[in-house]
Amino acid sequence: MAQVSRSRDSLGKRVRHGARALARRAGLSPAAKAVAAGIVLVTVLVVLACAFLLPGHPGGSFVIERGDGPAAGRTQAETTPNDEADDASEHEDAETPPSMVVHVDGMVASPGVYRLQGDSLRVHDAVEAAGGLAEGADTSHMNLAEPLADGEKVHVPAMGEQDADDQAQESVATGAGGSASPSSGGIVNINTATVAELTALPGVGEATAAEIIRDREANGAFRSVEDLMRVSGIGEKKFAKLKDRIRV
Repeated sequence: MAQVSRSRDSLGKRVRHGARALARRAGLSPAAKAVAAGIVLVTVLVVLACAFLLPGHPGGSFVIERGDGPAAGRTQAETTPNDEADDASEHEDAETPPSMVVHVDGMVASPGVYRLQGDSLRVHDAVEAAGGLAEGADTSHMNLAEPLADGEKVHVPAMGEQDADDQAQESVATGAGGSASPSSGGIVNINTATVAELTALPGVGEATAAEIIRDREANGAFRSVEDLMRVSGIGEKKFAKLKDRIRV
């Protein structure tokens, strides 16, 4: 701006000197000379002012900021939330533990059918889902650490229930005369056997025999002898004693 001002002053001086020189040549009086010089000066200043104010003249300092962000950046910003949502969904599916449905009855707080979710579920987990053990429960013949299977029934006996089953089984097996029952050496069809026939099997009392019959009526016939382990109260140890005496 200082350079422009000095340029204007220099130009004005030259204009005034030029106007005076023309006035002397024209023989004008001093007053006429002053008027002529003033007119010329004003004219020059007006021309200069118009020139600086015309559009396109670099008469000031301006900074132009362009919002031309890269298209790739916008695309990434737009697609990232969807990609993250998909990744989160896949991650969630991968972490969802398996589930199973079990029936818990007997001496528990709330007998019923429960859906359990988790890895390596045990009989203890089923009992806890049913509200825990009720007063008078007897777990001495149960394996609370036994793995659960989908559709399994867990029966928690009352105190003395298992002993009564064992006594009934022994009574049927030996008979009143102390000799073995005629059916004790036969093979029992677990899909058609009666309570009396089932109690002839080693380790099967009346309560367990009734559970076997209720299970096959509710879930259909046993497809293999191993299916007998789906009955509450029959674990691997008891099944090992029965497998050679049963068939389907």
